[in-house]
Amino acid sequence: MNHPVIVLVEPQLAENIGMVARAMANFGLSELRLVAPRNGWPKKGAHSAASGATHILDGAKLYDTVRDAIADLHYVFATTARERGQMKRVFGPEPAMAEARRRIGEGQGVGILFGRERTGLENDEVSLADAIVTFPVDPRFSSLNLAQAVLLMAYEWQRHATGGTLPFGGREALPASRETLISFFDYIEGELDAVSHFPEDKRPVMVRNMRDIFHRLALTEQDVRTLRGAIRALAEGRRLRNR
Repeated sequence: MNHPVIVLVEPQLAENIGMVARAMANFGLSELRLVAPRNGWPKKGAHSAASGATHILDGAKLYDTVRDAIADLHYVFATTARERGQMKRVFGPEPAMAEARRRIGEGQGVGILFGRERTGLENDEVSLADAIVTFPVDPRFSSLNLAQAVLLMAYEWQRHATGGTLPFGGREALPASRETLISFFDYIEGELDAVSHFPEDKRPVMVRNMRDIFHRLALTEQDVRTLRGAIRALAEGRRLRNR
């Protein structure tokens, strides 16, 4: 196993199972285990809710009990929104997935238990796990949708696995050269002089302030061309109207 196993205990709604599969696929998880899903498996509606992550549903394994579902694993997390009075380590999602990554790197099988949509995991089921994972939710409204809980864990797993590398970066362009900027300053100041924009006694200060504005914008060559073209259109339009 090179990633954590997701174990859903008695999931009730097909749509939730499908959305869990989608969340798993988003962040590089693929092994789904289902413990006694209500009304059996497969369930109508799960595939459509998975939005293309049907390979995870097709490969899902079915178990009668939590014991069976985790029997081959070496370390298991139980997710819960409430304190269970059990002497277990309690992790947030980020340190939990750091621990999972470490153990998987050592060749251990790691699983994450998620409980029923309405009632979560039972205390006896939590007792089968090595540690608890909980989320920093608002205590006044701590209930998470099943797929949301899986998404949080899957996201943290992928972030640790990839070092947080994004799939693409923003497009960057070099700043405009001094020659381009100075030429632009001369052009815009000349056009403003043509319409007597600057009071004679304040022109030097106003010109410097305007140049500082453009410097703070860190204009690229394309930015300067765009602005120069817009100013040219305005100036030529004014000249045409004044003919």
